[in-house]
Amino acid sequence: MVPMLNMTRARKQLFMLTLTLIIGLLVRQLHLLNHAKQASQTAQPGLYAIDHFIDGDTIAVNMNGSVQSVRFIGVDTPETHRPNTPVQCYGPQAAAFTKQLIGKNRVRLEADSQSDSKDKYGRLVRYVYLEDGRNVDELLVQNGYGFAYLYYPFSLSSRFAADQASAQAAHRGLWGACHPYQESNSRWQTEPE
Repeated sequence: MVPMLNMTRARKQLFMLTLTLIIGLLVRQLHLLNHAKQASQTAQPGLYAIDHFIDGDTIAVNMNGSVQSVRFIGVDTPETHRPNTPVQCYGPQAAAFTKQLIGKNRVRLEADSQSDSKDKYGRLVRYVYLEDGRNVDELLVQNGYGFAYLYYPFSLSSRFAADQASAQAAHRGLWGACHPYQESNSRWQTEPE
């Protein structure tokens, strides 16, 4: 009877040792996966630090040591820095909204196959996404900080047009604070401050 007790105890010890090793390996694997996830978030291509803010629809990002200006796709905010153009109604608020929304976070840039890669000023033309996946371009339109810029093709144009109609109907942002008007080319503008 004594040898049987010893055998059971040995099996229990072996089982506990095996279980401890398995748990240890799982903990290590989870740690490695978490570390890899964090590393991929900071090294993910297309995720860039803000160098500085230009206005509501334009930022400058650090792309691997080179500062690039990025013009948002599908949105046009009132002017704050355009030469020979006065500051327009809601321009400073749009610039402040963009700066507050992005803050010191990194952004993901995404090109649109229907849009040009660069504009006539040499700026990259991109959708700008927050790390949580929200589209900054669309948030500007939804909240009335800018107009849907429908004069050039882009894949989200119908969505942005609907966002603008909703903001306009609800008098959000510039739709309630300014007197937006359309120029002869149908481009929306706000009056000077």
